[in-house]
Amino acid sequence: MRAIDLFAGCGGLSLGFRQAGFQITRAVEFDPAIAETYRRNHPGTELIVDDIRNVDSSGALRPGEADIIIGGPPCQGFSMAGARIRRGFIDDPRNYLFKHYFNVVRSVRPRVFLMENVKGMMTMQGGRIFEEILGTFSDPELLEGAPYHLTHRVLRATDFGVPQKRERLVILGTLEPMPELDPLWEETAEEIRAECPAFFDAVTVRDAIGNMPPTTPGGEIGNPTPETAYQRYLASPGETIMNHTSTHHSALAVDRMRRVAAGENFTVLEERINSVHSGAYGRLIWDAPAPTVTTRFDTPAGGRFIHPEEDRTISPREAARLQSFPDGFTFYGPRTTICREIGNAVPPKMAYFLARLIKKLI
Repeated sequence: MRAIDLFAGCGGLSLGFRQAGFQITRAVEFDPAIAETYRRNHPGTELIVDDIRNVDSSGALRPGEADIIIGGPPCQGFSMAGARIRRGFIDDPRNYLFKHYFNVVRSVRPRVFLMENVKGMMTMQGGRIFEEILGTFSDPELLEGAPYHLTHRVLRATDFGVPQKRERLVILGTLEPMPELDPLWEETAEEIRAECPAFFDAVTVRDAIGNMPPTTPGGEIGNPTPETAYQRYLASPGETIMNHTSTHHSALAVDRMRRVAAGENFTVLEERINSVHSGAYGRLIWDAPAPTVTTRFDTPAGGRFIHPEEDRTISPREAARLQSFPDGFTFYGPRTTICREIGNAVPPKMAYFLARLIKKLI
């Protein structure tokens, strides 16, 4: 089965679908630096590095060339101008990211589409934006009389054996009437559990990164021996793995981290911290899942990202493990780019489950 990944990023969704047997024929990513990571880790995919507007208008994605379209248009472009009138919503230039995702779906006409986004999209402007998005995909006038049948769920990464309290909204659309999802969901979970008994087990920070050696300046380390089922699931066959570097922290930041115990944050420092994040200077707890990994996991003020024992933030490799990326998946680019690649990704384990579920839908 063929899939196209829009707003592909480094390829967390693509990886999960590939692991489930899908062929990712094409992917679209605007940022050239992020696209380089996608290209190196997904060599069999034709990568289009361009603005989604250009891809849409070019006619490069043709009717019938994919069974599935996956991807999550960033929600920052959504506005409420004209949102009470559906055509006004879809034509508002500030909603162009969603508009062009929709246009590609309308052009290609996949049997299924999967759109993922932040959970907060459901409550933006009192839920009116979410209602308009659902209404757009189910409007016969906009889809030549053949609208999509829709369902949506908020997924918790911890429910898929990912050591992170990440929540994401997924919207599924099918051209054929949508079957009852709960039985298919349970059937998919049972099949995966039969193949990998520990897949859905709860995973802690220790389970994920407890076997990691000290960081190195270049990020290359000897491939550590897996000690847990989760580490074995992500293990790479290579002799080395990459991206295990530590951020250079100021003396002041190191001193602050030294005074924060596991589970604590900036509130124990009794000093003014310039951060809008309530978990700033938070230290991870070994025996619990991590909070949502964001693009600022290398910054002490960015949230609860201090290593459980060491006075540093987690490395990109450790963040990737918390996101369920395999150890053999290497990230490229400047550090800020790598942080964006990891922090914005869909956990591949979650993507894998969705891919297996969609196989049953079609």
